[in-house]
Amino acid sequence: MQPDTLLFWHLALLLGGLAAVGLYYERRERQFGPLRSPDSVFRCANCGFVYTDDPDVDRSRCPQCGKTNEACTF
Repeated sequence: MQPDTLLFWHLALLLGGLAAVGLYYERRERQFGPLRSPDSVFRCANCGFVYTDDPDVDRSRCPQCGKTNEACTF
């Protein structure tokens, strides 16, 4: 075997192994990581309080001051 071919396969196996480890940990993180809440996030325009409510609600009343607010979009 020529040295350049040997070096190529050595590096290809090393990079393939690193990619496999990266994919394993990414899959593991998705499986055991925290799930996103389906709730909508609201921020009161009057008092600045940030709170959540059910995802099917378009407007929600602030639990601190009672003002009706729109959902925040990120």
